[in-house]
Amino acid sequence: MPLLFPTQDTLHDIFHPKVWGQPSTPRPKQLSPASTQRFSAKPASSYDPYMACSVIDDAKNKANALSAEATKEFEKASAKAQAKAGHIELYTAKYYAACTFGGMLACGLTHTAVTPLDLVKCRRQVDSKMYTGNFQAWGKIGRAEGFRGIYTGWSPTFFGYSAQGAFKYGGYEFFKKWYGDLAGPENAHKYKTGLYLAASASAEFIADIALCPFEAVKVRMQTTVPPFATGTANGLSTIIGKEGYGGLYKGLYPLWGRQIPYTMMKFASFETIVEMIYERLPGQKSDYSKAAQTGVSFTGGYLAGILCAIVSHPADVMVSKLNANRQAGEAFGAAMGRIYKDIGFKGLWNGIPVRIVMIGTLTGLQWMIYDYFKIFMGLPTTGGAAPPEESK
Repeated sequence: MPLLFPTQDTLHDIFHPKVWGQPSTPRPKQLSPASTQRFSAKPASSYDPYMACSVIDDAKNKANALSAEATKEFEKASAKAQAKAGHIELYTAKYYAACTFGGMLACGLTHTAVTPLDLVKCRRQVDSKMYTGNFQAWGKIGRAEGFRGIYTGWSPTFFGYSAQGAFKYGGYEFFKKWYGDLAGPENAHKYKTGLYLAASASAEFIADIALCPFEAVKVRMQTTVPPFATGTANGLSTIIGKEGYGGLYKGLYPLWGRQIPYTMMKFASFETIVEMIYERLPGQKSDYSKAAQTGVSFTGGYLAGILCAIVSHPADVMVSKLNANRQAGEAFGAAMGRIYKDIGFKGLWNGIPVRIVMIGTLTGLQWMIYDYFKIFMGLPTTGGAAPPEESK
């Protein structure tokens, strides 16, 4: 019971001799070992700004070291590839071949990566009441079909959009140069937006012919439960066996209706947005690093993708409906009229939020991958070129 007795400090103050007018000399407090340990230890909630800054600096240094190492490895691999391929002059057969391969990588990889989004979008376009949201849909599909079910249709997606990307990007580079030469340098610069639109439309017209059979298999696999086929080859043979080769192309007209406006918006708006970005940045495009240029490509691609999704969505819904519900021998116009009567104008916009996210991400990543590959092969990135009179 320590409170019943005076403390040592109190006894010291009472009996210690005092000098008049001066306070007594205070006795140093004797702290117990436990108290000493308590006061000397740093509280758990204390914040040391110097230590925090040190941790941040260490993280930055490690990130910079990793970035430098990655850049070094990228440049090493790029030098080997360029040495093996040889010098690539602009607008030669070798240049168009490189652009074709870059487009194949850009479209095939990105479309395959977002297959789960595409799966839900297609099923909601066919039946808007099937799912209430993406996560609810993926949970339901996962419980019923497993993780593999979430990636239903990835195989025809990969092959189809790889072929489409090859013709789209390679063809765009070819037609842009060809139409530019026909128009002449002055008119090509003056009417550059029209040039972008014409070149992209021409390239997409051809690219959709390559895509259409795989798109037919993909849509049917994603809109039938369980899927009507186990893979690309099985799906192609099943459709040909039941409907002939024409069954693979019954969605070609609406595919053109979806993809050609989509690609025209994609390329023309991308070129315009990238040019606007560089105009508002200090210096010229060549002043910026490769990483910065691909960052601009991603930004321009994402913004262009949002516009693409809005422009092409009604046709995208119709493609899904036609591939899933068009009756054997039914005329194209009659099938479209019947489907529109069933779903109405509002039904043409089913799944638009999902598609905006999907297409924005897709388009941004595609341009970034495409331009990274061009850098890898020693070629300039797309867009933002100086006008002819300024480049002389």
